[in-house]
Amino acid sequence: MEKVQGEMEIERWERSEEISDAEKKVIQETWSRVYANCEDVGVSILIRFFVNFPSAKQYFSQFKHMEDPLEMERSLQLRKHARRVMGAINSVVENIYDSEKVSSVLALVGKAHAIKHKVEPVYFKILIGVILEVLAEEYTNEFTPEVQKAWAKMKSLIYTHVIAAYKEVGWVQYPNSTMNPQVTAVAAAAGAAAK
Repeated sequence: MEKVQGEMEIERWERSEEISDAEKKVIQETWSRVYANCEDVGVSILIRFFVNFPSAKQYFSQFKHMEDPLEMERSLQLRKHARRVMGAINSVVENIYDSEKVSSVLALVGKAHAIKHKVEPVYFKILIGVILEVLAEEYTNEFTPEVQKAWAKMKSLIYTHVIAAYKEVGWVQYPNSTMNPQVTAVAAAAGAAAK
């Protein structure tokens, strides 16, 4: 029964709710404030992600050995990846009114992570949750319940497109996967929280 519930949660995440034009505007407005501090916010997000989900570091040879958040913060490689993550989100936000462009950007991200980096797709779900958590904490005044609702839809949209790219390239999760059971449980909880 638990497995079926988990599968239902993942399926719910795989369907994105329509984002209204008003919500798109809210997303762009809040993102412009966040993106003004792109690198620092991105670094905060990745540090939280790696501290809370250290198994995610296995995909990053240049900083998988790092345990200390201060060391991570000083890492040029981590900062570079933070800029890439924030840049990808920025491309999605900038093109939020152009569904084909959004789909194209996220397909490239998904396929690269599936084929080249072999990253378990559940890490995207977790990372997106961490992104929203950090943004809500660092931009408390801007992240009102209305804004959080719009960003929850954005989270779903991003994951939907990324997971579609994984499916398109024939991603298969192997039984001897390196996925940590704690990560799987947290991803299931993140899916439940997204309701």
